[in-house]
Amino acid sequence: MTRRRSYTIGAAAALAGLAGAAAAARGSVRRHRNRADPEAGETLGLLPPEDLGSIRSFDGTDLAVRAAGPKDAPAIVFSHGITLDMTTWHYQWRAFSDRYRCVLFDHRAHGRSGSPPLGDLSLSAAARDLKAVLDQAVGGGPVVLVGHSMGGMAIASFAEQFLQELEDRVMGVVFVDTAVSDLVREFLGAVGSRLERRLRPVTERILFDPARAERFQRGLNRWGQDLAFLIARATNFGPDASAAQIEHVTRISAGARVEVWTTMLQGLLEMDLGDALESITCPAMVIVGDRDAVTPKTSARAIRDRLPNGRAYVITRAGHMAMMEQHHIFNDLLGRFLEEVNAAEQAAG
Repeated sequence: MTRRRSYTIGAAAALAGLAGAAAAARGSVRRHRNRADPEAGETLGLLPPEDLGSIRSFDGTDLAVRAAGPKDAPAIVFSHGITLDMTTWHYQWRAFSDRYRCVLFDHRAHGRSGSPPLGDLSLSAAARDLKAVLDQAVGGGPVVLVGHSMGGMAIASFAEQFLQELEDRVMGVVFVDTAVSDLVREFLGAVGSRLERRLRPVTERILFDPARAERFQRGLNRWGQDLAFLIARATNFGPDASAAQIEHVTRISAGARVEVWTTMLQGLLEMDLGDALESITCPAMVIVGDRDAVTPKTSARAIRDRLPNGRAYVITRAGHMAMMEQHHIFNDLLGRFLEEVNAAEQAAG
């Protein structure tokens, strides 16, 4: 067999393989979309009704902030995950804004917020953004902080930087599907330590190179929505996930800015905020989906074990987006926690 013919056969086989994979992806997505979906009618992109405008953070970054609920009610501040936006808290602000002041914002370089003028996409900066929201959008009353994934990491960084603020104003903290150290090892550790060591350099080379990340993002868009849907389902959701929810998360993540996938994600992968948890002495709750492949139950246990006043709950058949995927169970846990910490605050005077 000539070399040219060998290459031709190899290329044909590769194309056939890609075509077969694409067909399988379309079939899998079609089957999932054809399931009965109780969330199909939800307007997941709906924003909280009060537009508080742009809040200027410490370095001039403009943060988009919105709110729902009575202004004089106890406040909850929701902090979303990387590549996402405030709409991932859809089920929470709609459920709790009848009796709580729900404040939501898009992190820097996410959603409707601006990119930092000096390029600071560190967790430290995210924590200072959280402080800016507290100072300019919440007022001086007590508050509960709720953070998902990167949003939980930002809360841990806030605890590390603003201990006095934590002690004076924060009456409760909720960590949702998050971690505080060695995120790559947690994510890849399930495949075995030897393979994890081999995959780590490849993962970092792709993620930390802006040109490669941009090409990868363009490739995903070119390959189509079905592949993006499959990736989102595999990385963020459990087996019973709503197609509407998966498509919503897919749309948000697909539109994330390249620097979020590179600079900001690198900071998350290199973080070590375990010591900061020990300063969170207020009541704290950790929630994780039992199918979370990004920040698994081991991450949740590690957080709970470092919290002086923490408890943890596992939501079955939920992935990394537990607050969306199993929102009824999640809201029940959050509601009981809010009642508890508010009762304690009122009893304390």
